[in-house]
Amino acid sequence: MLMNTLRETDPEIYDSILREVNRIEHGVELIPSENFVSRAVMQAMSSVFTNKYSEGYPGKRYYGGQENVDDVELLAINRAKELFGAEHVNVQPYSGSPANHAVYMALLELGDKFMGMDLSCGGHLTHGSPVNFSGLHYKLVPYFVDKETEMLDMDVVRKIAETEKPKMIISSLTAYPRKLPFKEFCEIAKDVDAYSVADISHIAGLIVGGVHESPCEYTDVTTTTTHKSLRGPRGAIIMSKIEDQYHDLYHKDTKKNLAQLIDSAVFPGLQGGPHDHVIAAKAVAFKEAMKPEFKDYSKQIVNNAKAMADELMSLGIKLVTNGTDNHLMLIDLRPSGLAGKGKQLQNALDKAGITVNKNSVPYDDASPFNPSGLRLGTPAVTTRGMKESEMQHIAQCIAVVIHNYRDESKLQEVKAEINELVSAYPIYPELTVLQ
Repeated sequence: MLMNTLRETDPEIYDSILREVNRIEHGVELIPSENFVSRAVMQAMSSVFTNKYSEGYPGKRYYGGQENVDDVELLAINRAKELFGAEHVNVQPYSGSPANHAVYMALLELGDKFMGMDLSCGGHLTHGSPVNFSGLHYKLVPYFVDKETEMLDMDVVRKIAETEKPKMIISSLTAYPRKLPFKEFCEIAKDVDAYSVADISHIAGLIVGGVHESPCEYTDVTTTTTHKSLRGPRGAIIMSKIEDQYHDLYHKDTKKNLAQLIDSAVFPGLQGGPHDHVIAAKAVAFKEAMKPEFKDYSKQIVNNAKAMADELMSLGIKLVTNGTDNHLMLIDLRPSGLAGKGKQLQNALDKAGITVNKNSVPYDDASPFNPSGLRLGTPAVTTRGMKESEMQHIAQCIAVVIHNYRDESKLQEVKAEINELVSAYPIYPELTVLQ
């Protein structure tokens, strides 16, 4: 029988987990796509549902013994519907990229034209990058931010759509620090007979918390990861309307409605058996996000981001768009004479106990491997209970590192300062010793 503990069975992995606990406890996580889930979410993920194989959908499985799995998946679906006001939800996608892939498969034919935000302006790999399936198998028509304001110009987006007549328009962000006008995106898509798709992976928690407009009322299909600001497990869901307004135009060969097209693309189109333990954890996270305190949490994420952004700018650090409306900000290192130094600054901040990620900035001449920007955000530090004063303190530490990134003694001074700051905000004290 497999009764041994992790510590007994695999001391190397056990040690790596303890070291990771130590790293996050003694530093600040500022990567906008990272967060800390609750103990309840982790318990669901490590449950016996990891043992079950469940090809199909509730009530329509290919294996026996599915009554409990069906209950869990239906709970996840119904909670997501309530949370986002969605007509239809598929909770089976393994992650954000497979979810987006399923949408392309459901709505487009290979080689079809679609619009998405350019990667260098804040878009995502799955929104048309030439090295990704989205750019390899479909024809991207990109839209960009304005070179001067670094913000979206929706008049320009409309002109591109009217000229190119894409079959699908994606509204999304991964490094765009302002709100997205979902309603306007959807109106443009409707006017050119295109599907409207919103990828809200970064801002799902802000939408649930009421601090960002939701696209679900307008858009045909909405995808989101369940981690990031939503504070759930690694995974994704797809939400959609049920009826397909373009059925006769695009899907004459099938009688499936939009929801059925999505479900068929997920399974059996792309995936096999769903990860039932992760679906259970998604359901737990959705229930947590329904609580009134989650709205307070979402508001604090934005307040913290604004406080950090204001402090950074007061210290002479240039931010793309000169601020933020959401959970993230993008530092432009070029005005500081550090073009192409994003990787070096990321490494220096790591040494100082501050975790960010290097990132391209709009119209960056430097390589994506050594870009001119740093992307940072506040979901994880907000989960720890930090507020505006702590954000200002962290911003001051970031500024010291940027101005002294080659000075090892300065980096160690900042690390000691960060360690003292975070000592009052433990994350997982029960994980300092694993059974």
